Amino acid sequence: MAQNIFFDIGFIVIISTLFAYLARFLKQPLIPAYVVAGIVLGPVLGFVTNVDVINNLSEIGIAFLLFIVGLEINIGKLKDIGLVASLGGVIQIAAVFVLTFIVSVFMGFFSTEAAYLGLIVAFSSTMVVVKLLSDKREIDTLHGRIIIGILLLQDIAAIFALSILSQQGFSANALLLSLSKGILVLLSSFFAGRYMLPPLLRYAAASQELLFIASISIAFLFSMIINSIGFSIAVGAFIAGIVLNVPYNVEIIGKIKPLRDFFSVLFFVSLGTQLTLGNLQNIISPIVTFILLVIVLKPLIVMFLCSFFGYSRRTSFLSAISLAQISEFSLILAAQGMILGHITQDIFSMTVVLAVATIVLSTYFINYSDKIYAKLASFLGIFDKLTTTYKSLEYMPSKMKNYVVLCGYNRIGYSIIKSLRRMRKNHIVVDFNPEVVKKLIAEKVPCLYGDVGDIEVLERLSFKDASMAISTVPNKNDNLLLIHEAKKANLKVVVFVTANQIEEALELYNAGADYVILPHFLGGEHVSLILENFGSNLSKLLANKISHVEELERRHVLGHEHPVHQ
Repeated sequence: MAQNIFFDIGFIVIISTLFAYLARFLKQPLIPAYVVAGIVLGPVLGFVTNVDVINNLSEIGIAFLLFIVGLEINIGKLKDIGLVASLGGVIQIAAVFVLTFIVSVFMGFFSTEAAYLGLIVAFSSTMVVVKLLSDKREIDTLHGRIIIGILLLQDIAAIFALSILSQQGFSANALLLSLSKGILVLLSSFFAGRYMLPPLLRYAAASQELLFIASISIAFLFSMIINSIGFSIAVGAFIAGIVLNVPYNVEIIGKIKPLRDFFSVLFFVSLGTQLTLGNLQNIISPIVTFILLVIVLKPLIVMFLCSFFGYSRRTSFLSAISLAQISEFSLILAAQGMILGHITQDIFSMTVVLAVATIVLSTYFINYSDKIYAKLASFLGIFDKLTTTYKSLEYMPSKMKNYVVLCGYNRIGYSIIKSLRRMRKNHIVVDFNPEVVKKLIAEKVPCLYGDVGDIEVLERLSFKDASMAISTVPNKNDNLLLIHEAKKANLKVVVFVTANQIEEALELYNAGADYVILPHFLGGEHVSLILENFGSNLSKLLANKISHVEELERRHVLGHEHPVHQ
């Protein structure tokens, strides 16, 4: 048995690596390569025999992923998007469920089967979306926080659905029991995180190895306890990550990321091994219908809700397109429904095909979201009419001349504003986070709610009267558009933009940028300046230290935490 499992995992790793090399050579995302590897190993060649074992191991991958999400997530920042994530998330689940239920009944499914299909389509994959956003370093963007908030609500709803359905019914008692368990879990976790774990972690922090094994143990302990009362191990791992969020999260993430990546590969391969093609002709019509519901209807509903809650067309689109797949919980729901006799084998097979198809498609949607938005932007203007809440959210004093346009009031933007104030330079801030713009208006800082990637916003800025434009947004396409529009309006305007990669920086220079900021190199340059300015003068260095500590404390209050590098 052990030897068979060893060979199964060995085949998975080797074949997945070969397909990953091929995908890399063809410049394709890796997730579809892993799914195809699973199809080849399972349904096609039959090399993987211990499918249940592989599925159980892949569930550990989901747990590790959510553990890291819990470690990374800034609960304070989620407050800014609380309404769209909570109320909007509930409306999204309800709307997709009802519409899918109606379509399913119209197609001839029984009401119980239609209810399962409604739930299956309503939820999106935390596993897939978080991995792709992490790879793109977009977890901490505005649309990233909206997506994470909606996904967390969906996962909670999925867990309650699983808990209720496992009790052979939809009774009020089952719902009340699940809610009671959930409240108990949250209170117990808060108590443990506040009073019990900090001294243990302080002691463990002296040794990197001990800190690693202690954090893994806490993740497993939470998962085991929470699983024993009816919730999934993934939820337990996520709560453990929240509990361990500070102050050692950076060290823990660095140690656990390789484990997460390994088990994530097993998850995507296991998805492919579950695919059965024998009765495909019987379910092809409903599969196509449900794929359209997932990749068209669900994103449209999410985009409508984000626009209604006041977010820009681009933020709404990026949030919506990222949720165009079904969840790993959808597969669990379908499997449980088949065991209980609520749905047929055909519906389970259809769910697996739906998962594979939508996850593969959404991988491309997320990786190329900016390019897709650029192609569709002109057709999405109707959603701007819904964004009434923040349309007039601006403070634009008249008769400003020779001003600096700052696009993006983030960690870098905050420092730039301070310098502009010291230099007594007129400036206008553009940001796509309505909460940030509200704060700037309260401080009487000239500002405009909008997206640097929106040509209408750039046209409103009137670059002919500007002396400089600075973008702190590390998005190549947005910055190329900014350079083009600014230079078209005023050849003398100086344009600073931001990039994460050297290749992107060179492309931006070729497009006409006067200077490209590379945040990852700024630290070394700053240390060099400190060495040159202070040398061995300890008193000057101490004064700088005191000033730096005060600055860090101010930034901590503002929520400017240092990003976690993946």
